[in-house]
Amino acid sequence: MTQNIDQALKILKEFSCIDIKFIESETQKQQLQEGLKLIVSLSDDQNLGICASSTTEAFNSLKEYLQALGYSENIESNFPIEDKPVYLKFSTERKSYNLSDYEGKYRGVLITIFADFNDKITGTYGHLPLDLFS
Repeated sequence: MTQNIDQALKILKEFSCIDIKFIESETQKQQLQEGLKLIVSLSDDQNLGICASSTTEAFNSLKEYLQALGYSENIESNFPIEDKPVYLKFSTERKSYNLSDYEGKYRGVLITIFADFNDKITGTYGHLPLDLFS
């Protein structure tokens, strides 16, 4: 299935709301994956914000997203593995991350898209599923 920009944005915006939306079918998962990949391919840089239940879950999700989106960064966590909620922010421009404690109830991935010459796709999308690409 090939999506155009408008279809991709519509799918991404369905997951960009106050209440967390769950994937209901394999088809919906594939559409979300394709839509995200298309928008990322048209952008300059992205920030990924991952709200997870542990450092392990956050870094695993980050690695899966980066690989699926075409990045070959080798992300090594030098933080202690903790079984508590964390927020992991990664910049594709700087190839760096920051990890902090997280008190919120949301779990998922926020992606901020930066595009100098395409205002239509610029914005923040999510909370997308942590396991979207696993």
